Amino acid sequence: MKRLGLLRHAKSDWDDLDLRDFDRGLNDRGRRGAALIGRHIAESGIAWDAAIASPAERVRRTIDASGLRIAPAFDERAYLAGAATLMDLLREIEGDPGTVLLVGHNPGLQELVFRLVDPAEEDALFEQAAEKFPTAAFALLELAIESWADLAEGSGKLVRFTRPRDLDPALGPESR
Repeated sequence: MKRLGLLRHAKSDWDDLDLRDFDRGLNDRGRRGAALIGRHIAESGIAWDAAIASPAERVRRTIDASGLRIAPAFDERAYLAGAATLMDLLREIEGDPGTVLLVGHNPGLQELVFRLVDPAEEDALFEQAAEKFPTAAFALLELAIESWADLAEGSGKLVRFTRPRDLDPALGPESR
């Protein structure tokens, strides 16, 4: 069995409209959400054997603000990647680590949950993730595989899904 963590970047900063999408950082709400979810992940006691991340600035800053002690392999292919590309990145992992954290973007991370969760394992937790995978959300999947090269659709079960608002209601959806 392998375990896969999925962390979506925190809320990005749109104050400087001249910045390229790739170069946007986090706003204050994003920094707070990243720090909160990072503490939550750290308190779970999971030791990440490997991490892969998009090199986008908002992903880098999410990792920094989270306080997680990881040294991700930044891969250009993870920037705004779809589920198929993310699965390819995971299948290429060397050394066959037991736990991997993938930090990136939507809709790719949510699509990955759809692809990896066995339909027989869809439950209330899956429904929450299916409804929305918001910024700074964290999902943990258990995968019935021996090697990352064996990663296949329907090989997993979602065992945790946490949004910043689950930890602090003030970080819930903004009213308009």
